[in-house]
Amino acid sequence: MFSKSKINEPGAKTPETPKPAATGDADTSGAKQAAASDYRASAPKAKPPASVLSADLHITGNLKTTGDIQIEGTVEGDIRAHLLTVGEGATVKGEVMADDVVVNGRIVGRVRGLKVRLTATARVEGDIIHKTIAIESGAHFEGSVQRQDDPLSGGKPQAGGQAAAKQNAAPQPAKPSS
Repeated sequence: MFSKSKINEPGAKTPETPKPAATGDADTSGAKQAAASDYRASAPKAKPPASVLSADLHITGNLKTTGDIQIEGTVEGDIRAHLLTVGEGATVKGEVMADDVVVNGRIVGRVRGLKVRLTATARVEGDIIHKTIAIESGAHFEGSVQRQDDPLSGGKPQAGGQAAAKQNAAPQPAKPSS
């Protein structure tokens, strides 16, 4: 009934196909399945789908996740996510911070992201702090755009950015001594 496992023995390995369990032999088949699942535990898990906030949903408050969010409704509050997709009919009023931000709808507030994309139907009223940005023709944007290597740090932008660094590198004229 039980046979010696050949997993650790050297030589040719042949994939074992599970055999149907005999009736009344549920205990041994459960043990075999548990042993087989131990070897598959190291396999990478599939990424869960994005959380979708439907068009009839109105949220007042902040959202925070390490996963993905797709907004089709209205959110009044700050959002932090890995991938944020703002749907064409969606409205977000607050600060948005995500690794990837895709805007098809409306955002009123600051946008921080490593990759920010404004599609042709996007309407953004606020500053965008990004590492890379793409703005399609037809997008409506009012605010300033600033590039940072780490826009998600949440810190204040460096005073003057690159302009201050260039100015400090330039030689200063000597002051006359009196």
